[in-house]
Amino acid sequence: MLNPKPQTGRRILLALVTSLIALVLVIGGAQLTLLGGSPYYLVAGLMVAGTAYFSFRGDWRGIWLYGAMLALSLAWALWESRLNIWGLQSRLLAPLVLGIWIAWPVLRQAGRMKLTLVASFLLLIPVVLIAFTNNEQSVAADLPVKADSASLQATVPPGEWRHYGQDQGGSRFSQLTEINASNIGDLEQAWIYRTGVNRPEIGFEVTPLMVGGKLYLCTSNNVVIALDPDSGKEIWRHDPKVDAPPLAACRGVAYYELPATAGHCSKRIIFATTDARLMAIDGTDGRSCEDFGVDGEVDLKIGMGEVKAGFYYVSSAPTLVRGKVVVGGWVRDNQEVGEPSGVIRAFDAATGKFAWAWDMDRPEDPAEPDDGQTYSRGTANSWAPMSADEELGMVYVPTGNATPDYWGGHRSPGSEKYASAVVALDAESGRARWVFQTAHHDLWDYDVASQPTLVDLRANGETVPALIQATKRSELFVLDRRDGTPIVPVEERRVAQGPAADDWTAPTQPFSTGAFSLDREILSETKMWGLTPLDQLWCRIKFRQARYDGPMTPPGLKPSITYPSYSGGVDWGSVSVDPDRQIMLVNWNRVANYTQLFTREEADRRGVKVSADSHISVDALLPQAGTPFAARTAAFLSPLDVPCTQPPFGMIAAIDLRTKKLLWKQPLGTSADSGPLFVRSHLPLPMGTPNMGGSLVTRAGLTFIGASQERKIRAFHSETGKLLWSWRLPRSGHATPMTYVSPKSGRQFIVIAAGGNVAMGSPQGDYIIAFALKNAGDTPSH
Repeated sequence: MLNPKPQTGRRILLALVTSLIALVLVIGGAQLTLLGGSPYYLVAGLMVAGTAYFSFRGDWRGIWLYGAMLALSLAWALWESRLNIWGLQSRLLAPLVLGIWIAWPVLRQAGRMKLTLVASFLLLIPVVLIAFTNNEQSVAADLPVKADSASLQATVPPGEWRHYGQDQGGSRFSQLTEINASNIGDLEQAWIYRTGVNRPEIGFEVTPLMVGGKLYLCTSNNVVIALDPDSGKEIWRHDPKVDAPPLAACRGVAYYELPATAGHCSKRIIFATTDARLMAIDGTDGRSCEDFGVDGEVDLKIGMGEVKAGFYYVSSAPTLVRGKVVVGGWVRDNQEVGEPSGVIRAFDAATGKFAWAWDMDRPEDPAEPDDGQTYSRGTANSWAPMSADEELGMVYVPTGNATPDYWGGHRSPGSEKYASAVVALDAESGRARWVFQTAHHDLWDYDVASQPTLVDLRANGETVPALIQATKRSELFVLDRRDGTPIVPVEERRVAQGPAADDWTAPTQPFSTGAFSLDREILSETKMWGLTPLDQLWCRIKFRQARYDGPMTPPGLKPSITYPSYSGGVDWGSVSVDPDRQIMLVNWNRVANYTQLFTREEADRRGVKVSADSHISVDALLPQAGTPFAARTAAFLSPLDVPCTQPPFGMIAAIDLRTKKLLWKQPLGTSADSGPLFVRSHLPLPMGTPNMGGSLVTRAGLTFIGASQERKIRAFHSETGKLLWSWRLPRSGHATPMTYVSPKSGRQFIVIAAGGNVAMGSPQGDYIIAFALKNAGDTPSH
């Protein structure tokens, strides 16, 4: 027996802590075992209970019993995790730390030096393993570089950034080479600008334009600002006085030059607002273009019928093609049947005059509705950025889902055909030329959020005009943009069936092949994760209580798990393409959703109401009024607010478009700015984090990206994935970077918006930050 008297307080506290842990393990372990899960937690709980008993009595047998539990845990962890370092960490790290406390009398007797060495060894092993393993990067040899870029690049003057995605095809590729691998170590902050708009409910996601010596950007409430590209000084700002709805965003504006025209508004900024207006202002001084629409604006609510506040707006930059400005719109998810139409409309970029409409429920009628009529309500919308091909005369529209998302028995034939798809529209007439659907009868909120990326692929001695469509499903579809036929094979595979009452499921779903199917993870109880065995146990119980039959498991009254979640996979950040090297860069999320339907009676009992704010709280039911079911869905997180799926939570990769093979992939972001209960851990463990935003690639062979929860922008070697540079940001950069050369100084700048994101658990901000190679002079701040 140990002498209990000198350490009575320690023994009581230790016994109390281990008893509580044992109680959770025994109760949770018994529940998991009854659900058909692993009996380990029950056995471990009983052993920890014995440890608590012996510890309270000051009996050495408590130490040996806990040591036996650790040996059991090690064997079990190695068997279940198959040496996956994150699996070992969640199962072993916390028990090892607790073991130091339990074994303290033995360790103390070993002497201070030995005690320090043992404790350091136990604590450092997991950290070292995590820091230096599980990096799935592979290295490619240098790829040949063609001297000329893809044809879509020819429309962008060197050094400028004229479109949201740099060119009309959304490649996010710059021909600039001043900043390169040999000097990127000299890249530093050149200036920082704050917009003064800091809305706590939404981040700052804009990608600016740089045209004619001015940097143009918009804030989340649609204030458009022009900055000096060398200093970041504000030149002008235009405030359209928008009462922005919750979670509204403005990711970019468009630039248009009137042919053979000079003077006021010959060079204009065109943008859409979150109160549904399309506006044009002079690029020189920010004044309204009075000849555009009515006094400089077009009312996008015309023909829409009733539009409740916050239920319809435009969040993406308009698309310009053949003198027309094309817009879709964001429609609030999951509120009710018959929400505003998802119509796509085109207007003359000079006058604002209506050109055509594509209403998927009346696709052969491009006209505005007659008086008293509206565009078809409740159809699938298009809120993501579009792309265009001037030569082919097509605009490529990524479509969302028809509302509500999680029950589809009411959907129209047009929505069934065109929802969750990429649709090629004729730029002159608005008629659909072809459609490729990425999810059939979508019941998972897998709307296509990514801009289609156009690139000319070189294969077998010929050039093929291609379109790459990234999806929330982590499937990348590579199509011939002339007719929509797959270039990379697509397979229709059988998926889970058994929808909610009066609904149906598609028997098969399209899957891309090879490296273009980014994440083939099939979840299981053993792949549930946690920072400790306790929250991992909670995740395993929730997994066992839910339905999960692989990809596309339909939602129902029993909880179901959707992987990837509605945030992706790939969200609005899309992909970037180096057309010279034929490399595609892509970042994506690896987090699941937990979804459940509730009967209309239950929703009514809880007082669920249709509201523009009702989906902000993760605990709130989504009304889905007009259907038999309300719904609740949110990221599948443990009680510590960490994902129940195993790290990495976010990835970045490069794919060779010539060989169709993966060049490299690795986790994106560390845990330094995230942690349990949304408290920053300050531990830079490379576990990858959920990400939102895209990448920029340059002819110099560099890839720049923020996107992760971590407050950093990074630069990778595009061909090998080697990290070449990073910089600490004041807020996380959930936006896509851009680059330009200042016409005054001739310097190349990299610019990113750092505004955080409430949905990502990141504090909000209003920063625009520019980087350039070191130069004499102070760093200005405005």
